[in-house]
Amino acid sequence: MHPLLATATDAAIPIWFTTKESAAAILDGLPLAARAFAEAQNFESGAGKHMVLPGSDGSIAAVLFGIENAEARHRDLLLPGKLVTLLPAATYRFANAPHDASLAVLGWLNGAWRFTRYKKNDGRQPRLVPPDSVDPARLSMISDAVALGRGLIATPANDLGPAELEAAVRALAERHGAAFTTIVGDDLVAQNFPMIHAVGRASTRAPRLIDFSWGDPGHPKVTLVGKGVCFDTGGLNIKPESAMLLMKKDMGGAASTLAAAAMVMGAGLKVRLRVLIPAVENSISGNAFRPGDVLPSRKGLSVEIGNTDAEGRLVLADALALADEEAPQILFDMATLTGAARVALGPDLPAFFCDDEAFAAEMHVAGLAQADPLWRLPLWRPYDLLLDSKIGDVNHISGGPFAGSITAALFMRRFVEKASIYAHADIYCWNNSSKPGRPEGAEVMTARALFEVLSRRFG
Repeated sequence: MHPLLATATDAAIPIWFTTKESAAAILDGLPLAARAFAEAQNFESGAGKHMVLPGSDGSIAAVLFGIENAEARHRDLLLPGKLVTLLPAATYRFANAPHDASLAVLGWLNGAWRFTRYKKNDGRQPRLVPPDSVDPARLSMISDAVALGRGLIATPANDLGPAELEAAVRALAERHGAAFTTIVGDDLVAQNFPMIHAVGRASTRAPRLIDFSWGDPGHPKVTLVGKGVCFDTGGLNIKPESAMLLMKKDMGGAASTLAAAAMVMGAGLKVRLRVLIPAVENSISGNAFRPGDVLPSRKGLSVEIGNTDAEGRLVLADALALADEEAPQILFDMATLTGAARVALGPDLPAFFCDDEAFAAEMHVAGLAQADPLWRLPLWRPYDLLLDSKIGDVNHISGGPFAGSITAALFMRRFVEKASIYAHADIYCWNNSSKPGRPEGAEVMTARALFEVLSRRFG
């Protein structure tokens, strides 16, 4: 069980969730000293407002925490996670039910996460007795998976290159008894992954394709592909300083994919899971690939390079082509792919592409229910014309200012033919500011929504 979860104890301090309608009745039921304190302080319920109430002996008697009304249009189901950053170290329990007890506990666990590799966090944190209505083991497993992904995203590129990412994936695979392989350096060319090699060859840190499989081969095939660009200079189309500052997170697709895989394996879902991560560093040197180059691909398509800063879709295309060869039931990729998706939907709402109506609807519903939202954009086939090339089979960018996220998804769609369901998530993987359950910094996106869908289908 997660270290911030505690077993039941009579000494656990009650947390009362209040709304404007329920606050008066809850105050009436408090011990006299606590009620008098709240009334003297003019406590008024409101989303995220809290008050620590003393007992007659000066100890903490109770906590009041405001949540939204049940009808609120924009309820934050992770809002109770704010408490872990507000309360003094002690053991607490929920005295009444929030809107979603499981997400309230998960918000508590995820909200307490801190990146401590270089700067230790010595402060004690509050612990929570989980309510009987939740599964603490499952929530601990999900929170640990999120922490794994966040930790990888937060690690700077000097300590997380392709080899270090491979080591992290290998450790996860070995923990769950998965079969692990990797193809490194010039072996990528020999084994027909020319675009992964081309993107990563300019770095002194060899590119690689990381591959592991888990589960009964007779179960439905689910393959996850994550963009593992450990740092992206933009290549010869070099990024400006402001755009390069957060490029350590350009492997956020790989980290989110690993978080989802950890959940799938931890829950023992009845799938044959395969995870593919093309891990590279997009650097600059004399052998860097260039704008205007035409690259071969595993699929056999010749790809004209319009901009070396659109490298993620190239490494994903070779990995998707490999994944598609065994015709998985579900093929799902995650990538920090385009600024266009952020312009369209902002940093907190990933763009999602899928032609399968039922699966797309499941993902949308699960995303809202799990406070891990995403928003479907169209794979609008007429925009395929924007990828036309005069000297190759396809250009990997549209070359214009419009529909950048859609054309990126359409490019990758060309490398998938046999999978029954193909989906692509264009994610950001960073919290620009702290929110309940989501501290500022590295963030895993889409993994919990996907895990919920896979659990319902294959649990």
